[in-house]
Amino acid sequence: MAGHGTEHPHGADRLCEAGDRVYSRAVRRGRVPREDAEPVPCLLELALLHPDPDDMAWLVPAAPQEVMTRLLRGLYDEVSASQRRVGSAVAAFEWYAGLGGPRPQAAAAEGSAIRVLDGLSRIQAAMDEATEACTTEVLTVQPGGIRPEHELTEGLHRALALRGRGVRMRDLYTHVARHGQGLLNYLELMGGTVQARTLDEVIDRLILFDRTVAFIPANADRTLALELRHPALVEYLGTVFERLWRLAIPLTAPLPDTGIEGISHREQSIAALLAEGHQDAVIAERLGISVRTCRAHIARLSETLGAASRTQLGVRIAQVGLDGTPRHAELGSGPEPASLTLPAQESRNVR
Repeated sequence: MAGHGTEHPHGADRLCEAGDRVYSRAVRRGRVPREDAEPVPCLLELALLHPDPDDMAWLVPAAPQEVMTRLLRGLYDEVSASQRRVGSAVAAFEWYAGLGGPRPQAAAAEGSAIRVLDGLSRIQAAMDEATEACTTEVLTVQPGGIRPEHELTEGLHRALALRGRGVRMRDLYTHVARHGQGLLNYLELMGGTVQARTLDEVIDRLILFDRTVAFIPANADRTLALELRHPALVEYLGTVFERLWRLAIPLTAPLPDTGIEGISHREQSIAALLAEGHQDAVIAERLGISVRTCRAHIARLSETLGAASRTQLGVRIAQVGLDGTPRHAELGSGPEPASLTLPAQESRNVR
């Protein structure tokens, strides 16, 4: 979606400063005079503005939701293509690694640095083998929402075996997992052996044993996995985990208050993702909730902020700072931030 103008070589995902001002003004007012857009031809090239059929001297904006959909479709295509290339490269790597018959020990070790595990039985066998060899620590990332009971039960035998050997375990979940009784029962059973923390979002599933072997999914339905033993890859994944762990909130601690009356922590997370241009299904997947639940939160968010449409909701989110943008204009000069009144909600204040 890159523009064709030489002075504005960008796409709709990153507008120039002048284009940002004109498009934002058009969204707020419903249209702008054609001469306002002359310095920013990128807006017409990217179809962010188009002529008003009732008055050709004016330009009307494409709805932000429409732009979000276009961007998301392009991103999805790019990610899908990247996943296909990675899958092909891994398959080719294994094929070439299997050629040539017996190899020196060093070469053999290098060839087993990445192993493709095809099928649930092979994945389970590799996980059991890693569990038996583990002596000190297991780090896991569990995306999605409330973990089903059968998933917790399937991994319980490995967890109990690890606990019996004094292995420490740390688990990262999304905030939604806090509401699952199965997880609470599992943690109570494991006692102090397992520490758990939560975040709004986490990376895809990861299991890391003793900082020497890691397992990650290799397809969407998790019937294909990668076993990683290359020291650089394993160290990198360990660093990612530690940084997420420092940002996460212990499961036993309450989630922080949003500071805005009537808006929950989850609705704050949804607002931030809406401001980034994501669709409902993507937001639901990233936060580990259903699309239906996501839309119910968006409806409540719209009601609280007094927004009558998705476009207006985006403006309201920015006005009260739920998009993460600093709001210097609304802050007082003293140590206490000035009180902000939610649009169309005179009785609710933002501090």
